[in-house]
Amino acid sequence: MESQTQTIFERELAGEVISLDDPDYPQIYAIIRKAIRLTSELNAMTVEDNAQVNRVFSELINRPVDDTFFMIPPFYTDFGHNIRIGKNVFMNHACTFMDRGGITLEDNVLVGPKVNLITTNHPTEPGQRRSTISKPIVIKQGAWIGANVTVMPGVTIGENAIVGAGAVVTKDVPADSIVAGVPARLVKRL
Repeated sequence: MESQTQTIFERELAGEVISLDDPDYPQIYAIIRKAIRLTSELNAMTVEDNAQVNRVFSELINRPVDDTFFMIPPFYTDFGHNIRIGKNVFMNHACTFMDRGGITLEDNVLVGPKVNLITTNHPTEPGQRRSTISKPIVIKQGAWIGANVTVMPGVTIGENAIVGAGAVVTKDVPADSIVAGVPARLVKRL
């Protein structure tokens, strides 16, 4: 069985159901505890020192961000290590990234305030609901995610697309389009 040779992190990124009873779950929990500590540190900072914010955010995601990255705290995440940030990305305040399934923000992405990127869900079977299953979210270059948007697991937002404020995105968004509503629907082609 292939999953025996993969780490729990690889299995999770591959979309496998992960149980709290998994013998390797303490490895995930250690990163969750690190994320709690680092987001507390990050959220106590002011934006006057963007280099300091970027340093702590880089530690949170376990890789350096480009100098062009700008984020306004507070920021919340349940994991951190599966976030990838391109160049010239702007993230407004009070965003929540549940990134255990992987979140990628390509170059020139704009993220409005209170945006929720949720890669993790729970199985519908009542006996498995405390387990998790994760799917990646990808925001392609030039996309703009409006205020208070929620993007669900497995969604890709196409290049230069705009997601209107308050939308709940459950399906992929085509490049060069505007979507809005709950659930998000195509409003216009750019």
